[in-house]
Amino acid sequence: MEGGRKGFLFTAIVTSGAGFFSAFAPNYLSLIFLRFLVGIGLGGGPVLGSWFLEFVPAPNRGTWMVVFSAFWTVGTIFEASLAWMVMPKFGWRWLLALSSVPSFLLLLFYAITPESPRFLCMKGRTAEAMEVLEKMARLNNVQLPPGRLVSDKNIELDEVSGSSESTTLLADAEVSEGIDKDEGSDFGGVKSVGKLLSPKLVRATLLLWMAFFGNAFSYYGIVLLTSELSNGNRICAKQEVESVHSNNASLYKNVFISSFAEIPGSLMSAMVVDRFGRRLSMASMLFTSCVFLFPLVFSRTDILTRISLFGARLCISSSFTIVYIYAPEIYPTVVRTTGIGIASSVGRIGGILCPLVAVALVHSCHQTTAILLFELVVFLSGLAVSFFPFETKGCRLNDTEVDMN
Repeated sequence: MEGGRKGFLFTAIVTSGAGFFSAFAPNYLSLIFLRFLVGIGLGGGPVLGSWFLEFVPAPNRGTWMVVFSAFWTVGTIFEASLAWMVMPKFGWRWLLALSSVPSFLLLLFYAITPESPRFLCMKGRTAEAMEVLEKMARLNNVQLPPGRLVSDKNIELDEVSGSSESTTLLADAEVSEGIDKDEGSDFGGVKSVGKLLSPKLVRATLLLWMAFFGNAFSYYGIVLLTSELSNGNRICAKQEVESVHSNNASLYKNVFISSFAEIPGSLMSAMVVDRFGRRLSMASMLFTSCVFLFPLVFSRTDILTRISLFGARLCISSSFTIVYIYAPEIYPTVVRTTGIGIASSVGRIGGILCPLVAVALVHSCHQTTAILLFELVVFLSGLAVSFFPFETKGCRLNDTEVDMN
């Protein structure tokens, strides 16, 4: 991806355009195609997180990334509220049209969205990077630290820090061993993908893919189980099926209520991510989610199901938030966007497989097997997090490739 700013534009245009035209789809096939395009646009979402990360200083980077991720929770609650109000009276076309409005609003901010100075430096565009830094200094009523902005593929750039007035803007740093002379020549292309599986990064990459897969599989599974299990196993009960409108109203209500579990999840992430570190925070949230789901193996009464799924969603949403903080921190600038984008794609595969495997078990009246499958996936994800190569709390971002093993 050629910079976070272009990724910002791609996400806004594709998501909003395809989302709006979905409301006018004349048939099912065209609707599926347009929603597929919406998915492609949303796939550019991690670019925004990577872009934002490069503007935040290391000491409180985790907290600010949690704040950034909290808007996912806000959007989830907003969408559930919108469906609850719009669907019963106006139908799905109005829901899709109104849901595309926030993405259109992104386009209004594109003109004032700066490119990451770190990215510009790695591309050798130091004059543009300096303009961005000067504008940021003016807006914050501060002076830039003394020093000269440099760009050299053989020099590792120091983090910009405002903790000391004597800190140089980008001081000379040690030459990084093993730097690829051409690492900026294929930004975001095949070469960048190859770097993710290079000996220095392969362990971190594979473990990160496992964490993303497990988090996505479990998160979307718990969301779907909210409607499947919280009605007292309605599907497998030998009772007359309720009316469609009644079921829809119950579904929107359950999703709306369960979405609020992500609010304390976000608050918990903010409290622990910079205090206890990324690895410990993620692992503890994943293993705690296992604890919340475990009672459902033996009993699934209404109150127990609601409490268990609420607690599990709280923990999984917290872990999901933290993994999106950790992912861009472990990669150097030259492959940061590519690394988090591919990891997010692996997570999407987990989200796709979840209803095909786990929820299908619920529909075939194998609820216990479905719960055990979620337990296994969450537990393995926790193990993967425990074996992450190193902690990134308080560490500066890397611009050049280092050994992550």
